[in-house]
Amino acid sequence: MSSHPGGTQVLRQQGFLPFLIARLAAVFAMQIQAVVVAWQVYDLTRDPLALAYVGLAQFIPMLLLLLPAGDLADRHSRKRLLAGSWLVQALCSGLLLLLSLSPLPEVRYYYAVLVLYGSARAFTGPTLQSLLPQIVPRGQLARAIAVNSMIMKLAVIGGPLVGGLLYALGGSLAYGVCLGAFLLALLLLTPVRARYAGGAKPPEATAWHRFTAGIGYIRSRPVILGAISLDLFAVLLGGVVALLPIYAQEVLMVGPEGLGALRSAIALGALLMGVALSTWSLNRRVGPAMFVAVLVFGLANLVFAFSTLFWLSFAALLVAGAADMISVYIRSTLIQLATPDEMRGRVSAVNMLFIGSSNELGEFRAGTSAAWFGTVPAAVIGGVSTLAVAGTWMWGFRSLLRVDRFGDVEPQAIPEQQGQAVRHQA
Repeated sequence: MSSHPGGTQVLRQQGFLPFLIARLAAVFAMQIQAVVVAWQVYDLTRDPLALAYVGLAQFIPMLLLLLPAGDLADRHSRKRLLAGSWLVQALCSGLLLLLSLSPLPEVRYYYAVLVLYGSARAFTGPTLQSLLPQIVPRGQLARAIAVNSMIMKLAVIGGPLVGGLLYALGGSLAYGVCLGAFLLALLLLTPVRARYAGGAKPPEATAWHRFTAGIGYIRSRPVILGAISLDLFAVLLGGVVALLPIYAQEVLMVGPEGLGALRSAIALGALLMGVALSTWSLNRRVGPAMFVAVLVFGLANLVFAFSTLFWLSFAALLVAGAADMISVYIRSTLIQLATPDEMRGRVSAVNMLFIGSSNELGEFRAGTSAAWFGTVPAAVIGGVSTLAVAGTWMWGFRSLLRVDRFGDVEPQAIPEQQGQAVRHQA
């Protein structure tokens, strides 16, 4: 790594700061809501499978809608699509607020709202990822991604802590805060302009060609495919976030405040690493660094799995978050630098599909494993699986392992049959 003043320079880029603050408010709301919904559903059911269904209810609509969302992000205004998705998420917070005020809430209604919430999130991911390169120039993109990721971790840290405290005061208050944060994000997004949008292209022939173009492009680039799939399987098989409510109540014996602290530990580790990445550039041995980060992530989750001490569990999650931040930073930068602007929405949609699979479907995997084998064995199996995935991908994606500098990766010309068109976006 090398020191560089670009972190402050990118903040002066027109439109980047309001975009950053708007996303901060939205992610803050998402994190509060994630803690409160998980705790509330487990409180109502006392069933680990209920936590699995929380993830599944959000994943299924994302699975169905992400590819169409990516296509829309390449053909229409990414800013307007992002605003619409945040508006629907604000509606979901309002519905959860009404459910929490109900004297006899039924868990099925929570799942129904989460389905709508997952549908909205399907449009958030591709638009956010593809909008950022239109706000900052290519030369500042890696630095912008590092700063963006670092700032977002503030919400990921503060959100769970505030969510746990607010839930202790009442779930309705927490959902009210989420509603306000989503509306604030919409207001802050207004002055943002896409200054580096690509030029106009002819429309593509069929919806099927448009939807699958992102998949085809990723398959043609082993570096991108390796980076995305490594993250997918490492987190899908090794993530422990869904088990935190059970660990908090039954292993570590802490309340909702402790649960919020555990979730925040992951984000705190990521934030500290984000500060380092935004100050000292990762300039050499990018590919090996990603694999090392995944190995450390798996080892840290194994420590957490066996721990019965709150401070040790917190420290293990802190390390896991720092390692995950390195992996996310490298993956995100490689994808953005290797993808032409007219493909970013669709490629980002496939990327978000993988991320959604690893997070939401990973929660389902963790919940079902805990129900079948027990909480601690489920966490141990996950950590071992992550180590196995990292070793396998080192052998299967040697092109990713050999990447030295970010600058070594360039966009590839889009084959005609993939249909390389998208309307100019304002």
